[in-house]
Amino acid sequence: MSKAFSQVKILVVDDQPVIVEQLCEFLQTQGYHCLPAHCADEAIDRYQADEAVGLVICDLNMPGRDGIELVRALKVLGDQRIFEAILLTGRAEKQDIIRALREGFADYYQKPMDLDELLEGVRRQEQVVLERQRHIRDLGGLNQRLQELAESVDELYRDLEKARGQGVHRRANDVEEVESELPAAFEKLSPRQLEVARLVSTGKTNYQIACELGITENTVKLYVSQVLRLTHMHNRTQLALALTPSSSPIHQRFTRH
Repeated sequence: MSKAFSQVKILVVDDQPVIVEQLCEFLQTQGYHCLPAHCADEAIDRYQADEAVGLVICDLNMPGRDGIELVRALKVLGDQRIFEAILLTGRAEKQDIIRALREGFADYYQKPMDLDELLEGVRRQEQVVLERQRHIRDLGGLNQRLQELAESVDELYRDLEKARGQGVHRRANDVEEVESELPAAFEKLSPRQLEVARLVSTGKTNYQIACELGITENTVKLYVSQVLRLTHMHNRTQLALALTPSSSPIHQRFTRH
């Protein structure tokens, strides 16, 4: 009977092909799909091409970008990607380890590695990744339900206004209100970033935005990440609420104290 493979793939990065081959072969016998890379640029390409990559094992000292710079670059690529990183180093200098841990590495091992110890570390980080992915899925479902509830409540308030004879005037001013009440935090965005932000606020997925704007989904993810960082927002729901006019019934509903 064939061995079941983990749903978390491992990106193995080292400028020494022998080490990459050894690690990939060992980890694959333990039930992990591995993607080999021999430099940071190749690793970035492989990471972007396969969203199942959840673990990155990389050497510290490599030509061009080192392992820490690689992980920093991977974090910038997408706001929804979850991964944990393990550092390999031939010389465990204190300042290197501190720099790696500050950058977010979960663990490190000095070469030559004890493969059994490395496997234990990989399994620990695999569970961390799976747990984080579960939390993201749960949060995504909660945000979707919140969005649906918000739309339902807003529709209810609009129906009430219409019944009171206010609906027509209300609709005529919707667009003007959105434009006039743009929060100051969004003024620093480029036209394209603001366009993506507005589409996010309507509840569209990254895939839907990509289709509408004629760009790749990864590019949309990058724009969303930039928007959240520049506006100091924490998630898409907060972004959507910020772009909802303050005079909107749904905005008043959720911001009234």
